[in-house]
Amino acid sequence: MSVKCYETEYKNFGKCQCLENGSIKLIATTDVGPRIVFFGFIDGKNVLFEDIDRNFYEMNNGYGVWYAYGGHRIWCAPEEMPETYLPDNSKVESFFDNGTLTLRPARTKFDKQFELVITMGDDNTVTIDNRITNCSDKPSRFSPWSVTGLAAGGTEIVPLCRDDNGYLPNRTMALWSYSDIKDERFTLTDRYALLKQDTKAKKPFKTGFNVTEKQIVYVNGSNILKVSFDGYENVEYPDFCCNFETYTNSLFLECEILGELRSYKPGETASMKETWELSASDKPAEKAVEEIVSKL
Repeated sequence: MSVKCYETEYKNFGKCQCLENGSIKLIATTDVGPRIVFFGFIDGKNVLFEDIDRNFYEMNNGYGVWYAYGGHRIWCAPEEMPETYLPDNSKVESFFDNGTLTLRPARTKFDKQFELVITMGDDNTVTIDNRITNCSDKPSRFSPWSVTGLAAGGTEIVPLCRDDNGYLPNRTMALWSYSDIKDERFTLTDRYALLKQDTKAKKPFKTGFNVTEKQIVYVNGSNILKVSFDGYENVEYPDFCCNFETYTNSLFLECEILGELRSYKPGETASMKETWELSASDKPAEKAVEEIVSKL
């Protein structure tokens, strides 16, 4: 199979670039964002959240309205106003070469250059290089933070660290002020955590971990999405030193990967790669989840 790239219009997201290889398809916005708003099998269901009605947004006083749009985006951590929710509603440059699509929006008002570099192979995987360059003339302290909004109705499986550290702890867990530890969507065991997306839930929930297994899995219907990323290192991470966080509300579930929190020199680029692998199951989703956790 060979990878092709072409311009298309997708729903109400405007002009987009589409990558496909005969088996899987990925669509990324160029009129806004950028966002990866579709990932799935050819003629299959989207594993990503699409905010068609623009229900998830933030008013950023003095800057305008930030829209989630859905899907995958690159941010800086820690989360703060106004920089995190700086509107990205303008056109994006795109370049395609030898199976790799590069998406580059304008430099932000906080002197950051964001970039998504997406490579599709001949199998059912794509690799995303999330890049942030410090374009100021001063050092800037931040962490690269990739956020992927996933379609409603699925279950996320997060493997937990099982290293034997003797007298020292081996698991980090962070909870946000609005997170209820007894939330029925959340299951915590010694080997893994589960988080379910429920469209009837009234409150959001967010937690973070030190994920040493380098991957998480999201099962939604017959689709199984495995997200692989760099391992947990002996460096500083945001939010009580978590390299992975997850959030859910009544609309979607987010898979969030974080890189090292440090000072980046003028002109220096933070780069964080992740790989998405899509597979299909012929079993009911609950049975697929059981089989995956039995192997952890």
